[in-house]
Amino acid sequence: MPDRAQKVSPAARLFLTALAAFSGGFLLLSVVPLYAARPDGGGPAAGLATGAFMLSTVSAQLAMPWLLPRTGYRTAMALGLIFLGLPAFLYLWTQSLASLLAVTLVRGLGFGIVTVVGSAAVADLFPAGRRGEGIGLYGIAVGLPALFCLPLGVWLAGAAGFGPVFLLGAAAPLLGLLAAAGISIRTPEARTGNGHVLRGMGRRALLLPTATFTSVTIAAGVVITFLPLAASGTGSAAAGLFCMGAASTAARWWAGRFGDRHGPQRLLLPGLLVASAGMLILALSGASATALAGGALLFGAGYGTMQNATLAVMFDRVPPGEYGLASTLWNVAFDAGTGLGAASFGFIVEAAGFGPAFALSAALMILATGAVRLDAPHGRAAGSRRSPGRSQ
Repeated sequence: MPDRAQKVSPAARLFLTALAAFSGGFLLLSVVPLYAARPDGGGPAAGLATGAFMLSTVSAQLAMPWLLPRTGYRTAMALGLIFLGLPAFLYLWTQSLASLLAVTLVRGLGFGIVTVVGSAAVADLFPAGRRGEGIGLYGIAVGLPALFCLPLGVWLAGAAGFGPVFLLGAAAPLLGLLAAAGISIRTPEARTGNGHVLRGMGRRALLLPTATFTSVTIAAGVVITFLPLAASGTGSAAAGLFCMGAASTAARWWAGRFGDRHGPQRLLLPGLLVASAGMLILALSGASATALAGGALLFGAGYGTMQNATLAVMFDRVPPGEYGLASTLWNVAFDAGTGLGAASFGFIVEAAGFGPAFALSAALMILATGAVRLDAPHGRAAGSRRSPGRSQ
């Protein structure tokens, strides 16, 4: 009972911190590309804005296995919140694409720190038999901002201008400092050798789920960046983003419960196929607001399932001292894929239109089902090691 009591407060504080951090992040995630695209920046400028954010995010994430053991969770989280929130005030004075990208690069460093610290802390707070549930609860704390703030930012920018959105996006992460101050989790051990990120990527047991998840996050980058541009107005864009966020949040929670009982590996193939189907609907939707919402909903369900399942699979395959490594690889797949999808598909949108871009991202996910089949032996081995923990 004392151990349980000690874990409740840090978990609650972690979830509140994540809620604040990701509220600021998601408020601006689709708005900054819109701001970059005006008046005539178009798809390439929008893609570069998202790509710059994710580039610096990944750069910070790659340093986290070294940084986190030296700072601890609380200090690292505070640094991430400050870098994510404070520079966003400067968007009010950016007049060129170069200055906008400079602010975005600094904010991306903060986002990279926050993402790794949050998911690694979940693995330390929840035992193996409840880890899927913990990831699901954390997914709700992250998913609620995606559900409400992603469409809210787009709608508010259209209704009141970009200024109020930038102010809210800056303030929310800074408010998270109040909750982060009370996070007390043991500092993870420093690891070298096999704990190095590049060596971790060389392990087939981690590489295959990382590659599989990257195919989905590339598609997510395409949706987040270009759905607001493809939609007929801010209302239908906001509705599509809301549907994606709602489905993703619900799927993350459900996938956590299912994975604890039956193993997260079983969710990888269905998650990919559902996400692919959603992207194909978006590709064929044209200007139909109903089809856009339906495709976004279906993609969000597959996206949320894959978020939970891939992270749980990777935690199952490393010892506790390497949770930071698994978290880093997963977050790199998340944000590098999102940035790659936004930056590279901007040129595809410019050359061929939104439909072909959505269809190509669906094709990438279908190709990734081959990695799931190659990964099946690792999944069976991890499941046999994991089953005693689920029975506790």
